[in-house]
Amino acid sequence: MGNEACRSEFYDLLDARGVSRRDFMKLCGAIAVAAGLSEVAVPKVAHALEQSVIGATKGNLYPVIWIEGASCTGCTESFAQMETPDAGTVVLEMISLNYSETLSAAAGHSVEEAKAQTIEAGDYVLIYEGAVLKGWDGNALRAAEEVGTETLVQAAVNANAVVALGSCAVNGGWCAAHPNASNALGVQQYLQEQGVEVPVVNIPGCPANPEWLMSVLVNVVIMKDMTLLLDRLNSMNMPDDIFGQTIHDNCERRGHFENGEFVYQFGSKEEALGYCLYPMGCRGPQTKSICGITMWNNRRSWCVQAGSPCIGCCEANPMNPGQNWVEVNTPFYKRHRDLRIGDWVVQPGTIALTLTGLVAAALVVHGFGMKLTGRMDGGADFEKVRAWDKKHPDKAIGKYDLNEAEIEKAYEESAGHPFDSAKDKYEGR
Repeated sequence: MGNEACRSEFYDLLDARGVSRRDFMKLCGAIAVAAGLSEVAVPKVAHALEQSVIGATKGNLYPVIWIEGASCTGCTESFAQMETPDAGTVVLEMISLNYSETLSAAAGHSVEEAKAQTIEAGDYVLIYEGAVLKGWDGNALRAAEEVGTETLVQAAVNANAVVALGSCAVNGGWCAAHPNASNALGVQQYLQEQGVEVPVVNIPGCPANPEWLMSVLVNVVIMKDMTLLLDRLNSMNMPDDIFGQTIHDNCERRGHFENGEFVYQFGSKEEALGYCLYPMGCRGPQTKSICGITMWNNRRSWCVQAGSPCIGCCEANPMNPGQNWVEVNTPFYKRHRDLRIGDWVVQPGTIALTLTGLVAAALVVHGFGMKLTGRMDGGADFEKVRAWDKKHPDKAIGKYDLNEAEIEKAYEESAGHPFDSAKDKYEGR
């Protein structure tokens, strides 16, 4: 098929789904930026999309396997509920979801056979959602009489790339929170322990934004260039263009933060004015993600815009399950995380108040002890009249309910005190 005929068929496909050419070119521009390309690459991206989608309509679909680990399937729900018609949905029509425990229409032997055939053929992308559970020898995730951890390894070996989708897949997420009885961890760490060398792309979030997944699939499926994808990744194997800035950097309430305008109580006037939610526990300054740019539900809104502090669900260290977003950020509406001393959980502020109370109590006890032992008796008397006030009555600091003769007498009684003598000598009197 010639280029013009292909392009005509493609735009007919877009029109049939209610997607304008303008929307399509905007998508191409966004994809170019997400892939780290300049604007001059937009026509190249558009051509690649045209060829890929038309190829998909002819039966040449790119295979994808989607495996569930220990998850709530929230990332699947997020992906599946992308609104239609939109350009992103059209792009994703080039993908053949050969296996998904949640979305597959088939079940039982037939769907497991489809997975096995896809793995044997190779040239596919593996999306893994949920935590990897090493506990109980992996038997917590048995499916079709296969141990869950072994299923992950088998599916990852022949994959072109593995996408760890959602914070649970990145480092265990809430499954790895204390006490982590199931020994949950992330996909990248587990595959490294098993000696499986396959590119892993980490996309945290609870759930992960479907547009972030789409941008990664574009790299693998459309651009067909793993080097381009790997160049996008930072030291945590996350796309740096998505997880290279903090939420605070792009937050619509940042101006209020700079002006010192904060919400200290929900339901207050400050909340109604849209002030910064930092005192209410917002984790935006420490969480890296572009939630405020991508937003949710086809870019309608996002957590902070909806009035909620960021709870830091994109925080996930792939090589440390203990640094999961739940354990690091709870309690969500407080500024500090809980500290654990064995099985004892406490807030830093509580420790500070306790120590302050103990010190104050110790000082009170010390004062009573000094009084009982008589060590507070017989000490130096306070000056009844300050020396400065006596010598400079017109500039006196103190207020005295005495006449002039009484002031003179009071000063004479205290002037001979060693403290007063040393003071007068220091002041050159």
